[in-house]
Amino acid sequence: MKLLQALFFPPEQPGGVSSMIPYMQERFTSPRWEMDLFSLPKRIRNKGREDVQFETFDWTKYQESPVVQKYMQTYRDYLWWTKLRIQKPYDLIHAHHPIAGLAMKSVFPDTPLIQTIHSSYERELILNGRIEPGALDHQFLIAIYGELEHQAERLLTVSESFRQYLTPYVKQPDVIGIIPNGFDEKRFKPIPHDNAIPQLVTVCRLVPAKGLDILFKACAELKGRGHDYVLHIIGDGPIRPDLEELAQRLGIYNETIFYGYTLHPEEFMPFFDIFVLPSRAEAFGSVFAEAALSCLALIGTDVGGIPEQIENGSNGLLVPPEDPSALAEALEKVMLDPSYRYELARSACEKAKTHYSLGRSVNELKKLYLQFASKA
Repeated sequence: MKLLQALFFPPEQPGGVSSMIPYMQERFTSPRWEMDLFSLPKRIRNKGREDVQFETFDWTKYQESPVVQKYMQTYRDYLWWTKLRIQKPYDLIHAHHPIAGLAMKSVFPDTPLIQTIHSSYERELILNGRIEPGALDHQFLIAIYGELEHQAERLLTVSESFRQYLTPYVKQPDVIGIIPNGFDEKRFKPIPHDNAIPQLVTVCRLVPAKGLDILFKACAELKGRGHDYVLHIIGDGPIRPDLEELAQRLGIYNETIFYGYTLHPEEFMPFFDIFVLPSRAEAFGSVFAEAALSCLALIGTDVGGIPEQIENGSNGLLVPPEDPSALAEALEKVMLDPSYRYELARSACEKAKTHYSLGRSVNELKKLYLQFASKA
């Protein structure tokens, strides 16, 4: 069976998709399976020129929005690149971004399409202050979900929470399948260590949706209570200067280390003690599974797919979003009790190995792919 995994970003880009798809390829290396990866290089900009129409809505009603204009130009670029680069036919295409799925179905209308929706672009834009709820760009982006449902033979997503989020925007939400991202255990090598000062770490894109302002305020409370710690920030993004200024203003700059973007944070994540990320929204939160496989104690917010990974008090701690004091209390609890911290980390690691292994995800996908084998 000839498979194409259609990504949007190149595989080396950060994110849940890149943490899984490239590592799947070796699991499909057999006489029965042949799998290729495809994505849009960053250098491809403003190449596409063709007129575009969708079958379920008229996108031109929203074309005054700069966000919609950029989205549609990227879609045209993806179409142009697909037609230029893909010459051979495939039995099945599995797309991991709406632009990738819609472009593939346009170019290969007779090839079955499985579409995984990994996250909510419009919700991220709202939380990051880029668009307003109900505005033209928001209406356009949620209309895309209905087009995807119409075009794809099967819709998937990564958590029950995100399936519920999609419910108002599709006709048959109950038939959306759920396959969480899977992670190759060989990438994660927990290391026994004993840090005299608790080492806190977060890994994310530096945008408002990740709630790092809340984390900094919580850390300021911890410092005010006399607790020593080091906070490691792995990632980059548009609000890094704002976060550095906030750390200085809160008096925690000396305790905070900004690393910038790192391609493989899992290589040194095991040397830290506590993973903390007070996101304002997460479809799944792949980085929590990665931190769990690195045997770190987990602290996250009770939003989106995070509580599907963290059972509060069992394999990590959940706190309400937008609550620095609650986050400070949770951090204090695991910082002051190394035995409790270890038990949380061990339980988190065991759950991640059981529920979020790459092998489990691959097996579920193979079963799904084989349903289309007779149609190939």
